[in-house]
Amino acid sequence: MTINFDQLDDETKKKIQNITALSQNLEFLTQQKLQIESSLREAELAIDELEKAKPDTIVYKRIGGVMVKSERDRLLDEKKSLKITLEMQSKTLTQKTERTKNSLETLQKSLQADLQNK
Repeated sequence: MTINFDQLDDETKKKIQNITALSQNLEFLTQQKLQIESSLREAELAIDELEKAKPDTIVYKRIGGVMVKSERDRLLDEKKSLKITLEMQSKTLTQKTERTKNSLETLQKSLQADLQNK
């Protein structure tokens, strides 16, 4: 069965547009989550290495494209703080992703029912 988009009523067209927008939003959220998870793994590895190091060990942190000497404990605190922030962002993105998926599924089912009735 082929359906001509131009022959659909405005409400059905709007649902199709909303499905497209939700799909794009879901893809964007998924990409953000992957980036945050990557940053989180990096922070966890840094924390592990800093915890293994002695307190008087010379460490460096990256600021932009420059490496700057830092104190181990101070850098460890920064990384732990970053980890907490990234975990919260990850949790928020997971919730947004789930809400978006649910909205998308609901809208798809509604559209499917509309199209079957035509």
